Amino acid sequence: MAAHPGEYFSVGSQVSCRTCQEQRLQGEVVAFDYQSKMLALKCPSSSGKPNHADILLINLQYVSEVEIINDRTETPPPLASLNVSKLASKARTEKEEKLSQAYAISAGVSVEGQQLFQTIHKTIKDCKWQEKNIVVMEEVVITPPYQVENCKGKEGSALSHVRKIVEKHFRDVESQKVLQRSQAQQPQKEAALSS
Repeated sequence: MAAHPGEYFSVGSQVSCRTCQEQRLQGEVVAFDYQSKMLALKCPSSSGKPNHADILLINLQYVSEVEIINDRTETPPPLASLNVSKLASKARTEKEEKLSQAYAISAGVSVEGQQLFQTIHKTIKDCKWQEKNIVVMEEVVITPPYQVENCKGKEGSALSHVRKIVEKHFRDVESQKVLQRSQAQQPQKEAALSS
């Protein structure tokens, strides 16, 4: 059965759509907005991970056919409650991180310094900018050019830990550069062999 202009889709129904590009999409209706003709379908995860799903937003104006495979007539289950304080906390944290990145850029911090800050911040959240210096746990200060020898603080586990993170960061950056160079040279070698 094809969809008609006044059609409504019930949450929980199984629907199959054919897009204007002849792509077939099938899934469970999780939302439908009649005014905008937008349909949200829950489909099996494209990553193949169990307990995961893809949510597709489909503009029905670009669909040539919609078929209701299994219409759900009973009332859908209630929506899961949201932990608003957890969401607010996450939003606040994200905002602080973005402001920190913006501060670093406006302060003229080098790209290498910004990358190092992000690497450290993944491991140690108590990390901030103080002008162009990275301050970790209020105990360690890393000054430009942000190398291991630029890590200053009271000798101890915090300083040692931060130095190890900095060392590993620059080892990883260097190995990434080597990999990129070898990949860039590969087409040149292949071109030389084929000539």
